[in-house]
Amino acid sequence: MTRRLLLLLFAVLWIGCGKGKKDPVGPDAPPFVLKDDSQGLMLTWIDDKGEFHTEMNPKDVPLVGRDAVRVVDPTKDEGTHESKIFVADMRTAKPDGTYAIKSMTKAEYDQIAIARRQKHGPTLADTDGGPGDAGVPFLAPTDDPPPSNNNSNLSAVIIYGASWCGPCHQAAAYLRKKGITYVEKDIEADPAAAKEMKSKLTRAGFPGGSIPVIDVRGKILVGFNPRSIDEALGRAT
Repeated sequence: MTRRLLLLLFAVLWIGCGKGKKDPVGPDAPPFVLKDDSQGLMLTWIDDKGEFHTEMNPKDVPLVGRDAVRVVDPTKDEGTHESKIFVADMRTAKPDGTYAIKSMTKAEYDQIAIARRQKHGPTLADTDGGPGDAGVPFLAPTDDPPPSNNNSNLSAVIIYGASWCGPCHQAAAYLRKKGITYVEKDIEADPAAAKEMKSKLTRAGFPGGSIPVIDVRGKILVGFNPRSIDEALGRAT
């Protein structure tokens, strides 16, 4: 009788423990793992001033931005919707070398940047042409480029960026002001654009870097620098 009771008690405890375990595979599980040697992922981090930056190599994410790194796999649709994105804590790796990843809304992630901006004052993201400027949306890849007022002999400049990227909007505004035809490609909304950008960075000898990435007739520029754009346009004439 005692043995039977012990077996029954063991069965109850086993079932109870099984119910208490969280299934690691569920609707909120990320479709990828993140390690220091992971490749093909787009990593967005926020600096202490609330500016967004993007890297392709996990080791290039600086310590200041490792607490909340948005992870996107350009080949997958999961994690690209505003209602659910995946954010990694890259400060300390787990014993197996992976970093913890949790899901949150894009609004919650943006709030991290907003809080940091409020501590440090206005930044590029708060100026005209920033990601909050509804009058200057980042164009979808299928949209026609804006008309060129002059310099029509130049091929269209390509800006690879994202809707939240202040410098991306500034680069577009600068080209509009100069009357240069350009095309904007959103690397978050269009996986093909992300692959295209990565391929161009690799060929140009860049392991990764912040957006925008600007292609001026084969000259690849990382970041928005008016002088660099002028120099590249001068060589393209």
